[in-house]
Amino acid sequence: MGKDSDFDIIYRGDYREFIKPGRWVFIQRSKAVGGWWLGRAWENFFEFGPERPIALREGMDFLMAINRVEKDFLTFDDDFQLE
Repeated sequence: MGKDSDFDIIYRGDYREFIKPGRWVFIQRSKAVGGWWLGRAWENFFEFGPERPIALREGMDFLMAINRVEKDFLTFDDDFQLE
């Protein structure tokens, strides 16, 4: 589990009894192919983030970008004008 982040890491051959719904999860692929799947765990399905296996570093960059966007998602500019 990420100490200060909201994600879990599941190494190959490992499993989790429970993952909090909406939590980001890295799932390590087999040694033969390498890489990680990254997505959000929900009660009844796994929602992929990137649509392909990625490197761990690329996944961390993806999560940082998502967090920046989600932080300001509901911030509205009352003075915005479409020109």
